[in-house]
Amino acid sequence: MNTEKLSQRLEAVANYIPRGSRLADIGSDHAYLPCYAVKKGVVPFAVAGEVVEGPYQSAKRQVKMEGLDEQIIVRKGNGLEVIALGEIDCVTIAGMGGALIASILEEGKNKLDSVKRLILQPNISALTTRQWLLDNAWELIAEEILEEDDKIYEIVVAEKGDPLKPYKNLQKELLLGPLLMKQSSAPFQKKWRNELKNWQRILTQLENAAESEETILKKKELNEKIRMVEEVLDK
Repeated sequence: MNTEKLSQRLEAVANYIPRGSRLADIGSDHAYLPCYAVKKGVVPFAVAGEVVEGPYQSAKRQVKMEGLDEQIIVRKGNGLEVIALGEIDCVTIAGMGGALIASILEEGKNKLDSVKRLILQPNISALTTRQWLLDNAWELIAEEILEEDDKIYEIVVAEKGDPLKPYKNLQKELLLGPLLMKQSSAPFQKKWRNELKNWQRILTQLENAAESEETILKKKELNEKIRMVEEVLDK
């Protein structure tokens, strides 16, 4: 992967960046995504944010090597603290857990007033990301699921709007993704069949464990998840 050819996952994220946006890529690593977006003429300006010293230095080197110092600013800081108020209108956060993405958005909420679009790629627990969007008046406008190198990734895209609009069965669709459920693609089917097997294995272990209030609650939760997923998988 380089700034000319992104991974399939990051290219899918890049495809949702509106042309002409002022971009902030949080957790930018080598700054491949902002470099790619600037070089392709998608965005005129970007901030690459990194909290860890090693990736921060890698991003700085990459931007300098590409000769993009005028258009991409690399900043070290935690989450959205790397952007100034009103500076950015599109934010990408890719390759983290859903809970971490939600906490970054929550801690930096005051920086989102000028932001028109969030493009988020949680590695796990996309539900937590969707829940934050729902709680904070961001409307899901697109979702994508893809498989690359035997891993399955979800991309969640949101803009300010009516957060309930895509949802008809809230609990089920927060878990599975309301737009992904409609598409019911091969990666979607594969992901949830694998999850189903895992939950059924855990359930079997719990059936053999000593009964307690905790195990009863866990079994109830797993049975509910299994029921919801089985309802939407191709038979």
